Amino acid sequence: MINLQKGKQLDSILDSTARINIWQGSVSSGKTISSLIRWVEFCQNGASGNLLMIGKTERTLKRNVIDVLSELLDGSGSFITRTGSGEIQIGNRTIYIVGANDERAEAKIRGLTLAGAYGDEVTLWSESFFQMLLSRLRVPNAQLFLTTNPDSPNHWLKKNFLDREAELDIKNFAFELNDNHTLDPKYVKSLKAEYAPPSSLWYRRFINGEWVMAEGAVYDTFQRDLNVVQDLPKMKEYYVGIDYGTTNPFCALLIGEGVDDNLYVCKEYYYDSAKGQKQLSDAEYSRELKNFLMDYDPKRIYVDPSAASFITQLWRDDHRGISKANNKVEDGIRVVYNLLSSRKLLVHNSCTKLIEEIESYVWDVKQQERGEDKPVKRNDHAVDALRYACISLGAIWRHWITRS
Repeated sequence: MINLQKGKQLDSILDSTARINIWQGSVSSGKTISSLIRWVEFCQNGASGNLLMIGKTERTLKRNVIDVLSELLDGSGSFITRTGSGEIQIGNRTIYIVGANDERAEAKIRGLTLAGAYGDEVTLWSESFFQMLLSRLRVPNAQLFLTTNPDSPNHWLKKNFLDREAELDIKNFAFELNDNHTLDPKYVKSLKAEYAPPSSLWYRRFINGEWVMAEGAVYDTFQRDLNVVQDLPKMKEYYVGIDYGTTNPFCALLIGEGVDDNLYVCKEYYYDSAKGQKQLSDAEYSRELKNFLMDYDPKRIYVDPSAASFITQLWRDDHRGISKANNKVEDGIRVVYNLLSSRKLLVHNSCTKLIEEIESYVWDVKQQERGEDKPVKRNDHAVDALRYACISLGAIWRHWITRS
């Protein structure tokens, strides 16, 4: 059973009486539980009519929300899921499920008349989908309940809705991590360590709950005198991160798990077909990789998941441990940033291309003006290979950071 103490969470449940009610702020701050308790209450006592729940995708909605609902209502007999049917049931109310994964998603809800809706990760939706959803809430006393983490202060949700709270029928509930008094202090310490340092973009957004701009260098804590080494220790295991390119450059990085509990980028392979004046085939890149790893036996090779034909070639050529890398850009950048800033990720001085890219990797100002956090897509193949490997190796490095 959920232990909801007096404070912002309980106040938000009692005060969420507007047409649009938004719980926003830090991770693990209690906003999801608070919003779901309010949603269940609305399903039981709110306006009659069709109900809808929305996530970035149906899969993320299940993981972030529906599974939590199942725990919240465990044993009450009032919660039913219908696998594959696109709907759930709370009490006697049927609730439709949709994903808002791209601009075309708005077509999924055209024609609906809604009495209420619940939305997760709303900053990841398109504004067109959000506007369509508002137009569907046509039943008298219809209400919308939303959750999100902070994003850019130029994001459409911030500029067009949160900043206009006084003139629109909106209740905005802002949370930071310290607002959740039910958390184990050890967990709070670990979570803060994973988003450190406190000055970083991710700490300010996901711990402090601030809507702050991503600007300047992406890896602004990287320092050659602290992150670049001339000597390497003995390694427990080796791993490889690969960013694939034919007309674009191809990069492979050999990364070692040191006996001193640090990650080391030990060596790099970088081929630019424009400079080499020849495009290499998948088979040729596979042979180049064999030569690159001649003296090593990596446990895993993490490859850009979009490089399907190259992955197939690696399997054919009996490369071991081939895995499709996690390609979540913002999450991967945050992981690399955290490792670099905590000095748990070190780069051998022979990896000149990677060092050059880390130092020149910057946020895209034009994308920022549109409220989106994206790095400039230029000279980013080595940093992409690094991101693929580091985010995939979370089980290794996470405890190094959280115990410090």
